[in-house]
Amino acid sequence: MTNQPHSPSELRGVLLALATFTFWVLADTSVKVIGRSSLPAYEILAFMGLSICGAVALYAALRRQIKRLRPVNPRHQAMRSLLDLVNNLCVIIALRHVSLPLFYILVFMSPLVITLLAATFLYEKIGLGRVLAAIAGFVGVVIAVNPFSASRQGDWIGFLACMVCVACFSVNMVWSRILTRTETAESLALFSAIVMTVAGFGAMLFHAEPVSGPWLLALLAMGVFCAAGSVCFFLALKLASASTVSQYHYTQLLTGSLVSWLVWRQLPTLSMVIGGTLIVAAGLYVALPRSRTSPQSSATN
Repeated sequence: MTNQPHSPSELRGVLLALATFTFWVLADTSVKVIGRSSLPAYEILAFMGLSICGAVALYAALRRQIKRLRPVNPRHQAMRSLLDLVNNLCVIIALRHVSLPLFYILVFMSPLVITLLAATFLYEKIGLGRVLAAIAGFVGVVIAVNPFSASRQGDWIGFLACMVCVACFSVNMVWSRILTRTETAESLALFSAIVMTVAGFGAMLFHAEPVSGPWLLALLAMGVFCAAGSVCFFLALKLASASTVSQYHYTQLLTGSLVSWLVWRQLPTLSMVIGGTLIVAAGLYVALPRSRTSPQSSATN
């Protein structure tokens, strides 16, 4: 039995996945830079949503595909957008309290959580090996966080926000894969951005901080990076499976560490390297497809 080569469309999906997570690293870097300002999290969220709305609308207009912005099922999109809303709000909070490399190490638990959720609620058989891999991943989190060290690159607010991000992203990954069967990438990105904009500016009616020139430029850059990543993400899900796309989010640890060193001269600690390696290894093991070849079929091939 021979292995089938990747199709051109799947390879394009992989390239789009790589672009997705690179854009999101740049967006997260912008968020962390803006986090040094006095702007509340919901105000940053509002400008993020507004920037994404503008970028996605411009993208569709330049391609003369405005119709692709229209949702097929607004109710289903609203449910997914609420997950995005909570996820992005927690990302903003987390990046104010943890370093960029540690943030990515913690959110790398998503594949492990997806596997456990599938086993619990969908009754999928995951096998002893994957159970042990999930346990190893959680051990890796404890090692990476290193709660008894005085030189931690984060606090408990950031850790808790990261865990909420993991939960929202895990559910969103599966839900998005279903929605891309009927919804366009542009409509998914725009609908989510509209929900963020409405929620953020709604909160600003009660309190808002003035935005100066440099912070405004940073907010616009953040929105453009988020928009580019979102469009690439949904396009990737149309061309490749959710499990394939999710594997490439591990590249964020490399790009995030590089950006963290270039901008803040901050490198991962030894405990973060050990814990992160354990989490990545466990996640990759869980993501590996199980052999579907039975002894009988092997004998006949």
